[in-house]
Amino acid sequence: MYDPWIVMAAMAMRTKHVRMGAIITPLSRRRPWKVARETVTLDHLSQGRLVLPVGLGALGDKGFGNVGEVTDRKGRAELLDESLDIITGLWSAQPFSYQGKHYHLEEMAFRPTPVQQPRIPIWVVGAWPRAKSINRAMRYDGLLPTKMEQDDPVTPEDIRAMREHIASQRKQATPFDIIWEGETPGDDTEQAAAIVRPWAEAGATWWLESRWSASNIEEVRIRIQQGPPHLA
Repeated sequence: MYDPWIVMAAMAMRTKHVRMGAIITPLSRRRPWKVARETVTLDHLSQGRLVLPVGLGALGDKGFGNVGEVTDRKGRAELLDESLDIITGLWSAQPFSYQGKHYHLEEMAFRPTPVQQPRIPIWVVGAWPRAKSINRAMRYDGLLPTKMEQDDPVTPEDIRAMREHIASQRKQATPFDIIWEGETPGDDTEQAAAIVRPWAEAGATWWLESRWSASNIEEVRIRIQQGPPHLA
């Protein structure tokens, strides 16, 4: 696997319109002040097209679980919350200090600010209907939903329930996205639309074409060139 931050820098220099982000960045394994520098740099390279999706991370990655990083759920969640506090604080370019359980920052100011204001959009993995997990996502700009029971699949009905809950409970008036992923055929537009439509009607605002089964990069390029499903 290639390093996503270097790959996204190359993407930022070769594209003009598409938004980009690494799905997902487990912040417990990264220094938040380093992520703050990297994300601002990518936001400038892309002229404001970066999204930062974050979560606890998958322990199946041996580059995570086998190198002495914090792996228990509670510890990863604490590091995620503190990291988000620090990253958003440093993005402000104002003098910022932080005293948490895990991280301690003396006062500093990072500049420049991101191109995007009030901040680079942050999408957060949230386990439905775990209140603490969903509340974390609602403090930011988007939800990457999963279920508390990993074997229990998310359905369009779940997305609709999440959308209604967020609409009634979220305090911020800023836009909020719900993101779902799947795979659609590029050579059958009606079938592709039929796959995506129930999720869009339930309240999902982004569809991620996730071709985890692709055998080579050319297959992915072909699917990109075929374009997104058309729901109209």
